[in-house]
Amino acid sequence: MSSEINLQRRHFFGLAAMTMAAVEFGLSSAAAAKAAAPAVKAGSHASFAAVKRIKAGELNVGYAEVGPANGAVVLLLHGWPYDIYSFVDVAPVLADAGYRVLIPYLRGHGTTEFISADTPRNGQQAAIATDIIAFMDALKVERAVIGGYDWGGRTADILAAIWPERCKALVSVSGYLIGSQEANKKPLSPEAELSWWYQFYFATERGREGYAANTHDFAKLIWKLASPQWDFDDATFDRSAKAFENPDHVAITIHNYRWRLGLVDGERKYDELEKRLAAFPVITVPTITMEGDANGAPHPNPSAYAKKFTGRYEHRTISGGIGHNLPQEAPQAFAQAVLDVDRF
Repeated sequence: MSSEINLQRRHFFGLAAMTMAAVEFGLSSAAAAKAAAPAVKAGSHASFAAVKRIKAGELNVGYAEVGPANGAVVLLLHGWPYDIYSFVDVAPVLADAGYRVLIPYLRGHGTTEFISADTPRNGQQAAIATDIIAFMDALKVERAVIGGYDWGGRTADILAAIWPERCKALVSVSGYLIGSQEANKKPLSPEAELSWWYQFYFATERGREGYAANTHDFAKLIWKLASPQWDFDDATFDRSAKAFENPDHVAITIHNYRWRLGLVDGERKYDELEKRLAAFPVITVPTITMEGDANGAPHPNPSAYAKKFTGRYEHRTISGGIGHNLPQEAPQAFAQAVLDVDRF
């Protein structure tokens, strides 16, 4: 089912608005009243109360935690080049609904650091997904509703596909993002290849040096290209740009994109997991996929991945000039999706 939501028109106020939402999403008005997220405007919140740290696998993971300690867990995963502040407006909405919201910095971002200097600075998809399982284990989280976009969306998809017992339900921006080196060997159309310009830049030593020298400006350019209608201010970007000062950020970024093209090896310990991912496993847990109507980053058409979700499934396209960083640009729509999918 597709749902068009214009966040520039704040219709979700009061009982009448909940009834409208019920019609739009195919719910009864009673169910909508129970599940409707309160109105939240993008940019309403500027910080988390605190960022914690915990040893998990190969990492000391920095993470934000919002909401009651005994609440059902929602795990939110950010993308590149972004950080935990993508969810700064989403988290309070979910916390007010009684959820314990956990938002970790991915490896190479923010306050997440490697425990050992000898650990390979590996950005392959299996390594990042394994990090999140270790993070859940460290916090003794058996099961969570998991949501994400970009790198975080891919990671959320992997967790739902490979460890469905750990994923109660899924919200994935841009849908099914699991990849493989073999699939990435296939050339795309010239227009599609153009949209991946930075991947090819990173494949060169000039690109690695350029990203290291100009990380702040490079990331800001990606934000503008990926969300061409998002009028973010310097303070919003600079708050997240601090996450790119992580000492391993450049190494993880470059390895991630080079690994995708088969230009560098991953770690042998992930070979079996990558083999399973290369078979593009279906996702059986309840899922809502989302897409912004103004996403300027490479992304698949929803029709291309709908059949990869074999449990209860719904797709929502969010209108109003929403780009790639959907949770930060459209926090109410993302929070609503989390609330709804948990009730599937």
